[in-house]
Amino acid sequence: MLLRTVLALAASASLSLAASLQQVSSFGENPTKIQMYIYVPAKLAEKPPVVVAVRFPKTVFTLRVVRLIQTQMHGCMASASGFYAQTKLPSYADKYGFILIYPSTPNQNNCWDVQNPATLTHGGAGDAKGIISMINYTLDKYKGDAAKVFVLGSSSGAMMTNVMVATYPEVFEAGAAYSGVAHACFAGAAGATPMSPNQTCAQGLQHTPQEWAQFVRNSYPSYTGKRPRMQIWHGYADTLVRPQCAFEALKQWSAVLGLQNTKNNTGVPSSAYTQLVYGDGTQLMGFFGQGVGHVAPVNEEHMLKFFGIMT
Repeated sequence: MLLRTVLALAASASLSLAASLQQVSSFGENPTKIQMYIYVPAKLAEKPPVVVAVRFPKTVFTLRVVRLIQTQMHGCMASASGFYAQTKLPSYADKYGFILIYPSTPNQNNCWDVQNPATLTHGGAGDAKGIISMINYTLDKYKGDAAKVFVLGSSSGAMMTNVMVATYPEVFEAGAAYSGVAHACFAGAAGATPMSPNQTCAQGLQHTPQEWAQFVRNSYPSYTGKRPRMQIWHGYADTLVRPQCAFEALKQWSAVLGLQNTKNNTGVPSSAYTQLVYGDGTQLMGFFGQGVGHVAPVNEEHMLKFFGIMT
């Protein structure tokens, strides 16, 4: 669930120098006792970016951290190690010298807390506070670039990705949510797992763009700075988290960023997908895949180009 970019290892490098996923036991304030795993390439870039990756039941989502740090968050009933093995992000981290952070939660059937006020409030507690501690720890220890912190996630991780960029907009440059829901969609619910009795949110709860945007502002009322850029990915065949959830997230971020849908491109990034472009496409875009269920696979190259890690 954590990730960071690094330079590629030379082909002749010793196997003993190869990087691996490592657990960090003490990283700062951690009110919900979530776990931190990190992948630090053998060769880091100067002031490396940070990527946070978070995952849901067999899905992932990421947060970004400095010194090119990337955070990835797993989905429900999943783990940091599972998400780590599920994408090609570590190989990209090796090539470009960024750090990957993989947060992991033992709570709620390994689902992220995206419903409680503590997590939905800037400076509050909950899972969000623990993830911010991971990012701060990584930036400090590895002298990361605080202007290049990114987050991504799938399913529950994607839900948490939207929560993190909404609640802590000053921390992240950009995020990517694969098969998630809008920020605060589950607010006030007893839980946000597939087993929770109230699945109104995951079935496509609708609000106006202005109402969704207000939920974002409510999480940090005094904030007037720059908002993170976003990618939203979803499959039209997703019956667990309905495709409407992605349209609601796009309504939310288009209102927050003050953008309109300007064009749709079929066959981008592949034949199954349609790309929805907002504004000039540098701040917000959506991707919907025909025949794609839960969850939409992580598109590392397209996402890292959007983040600005790849050109």
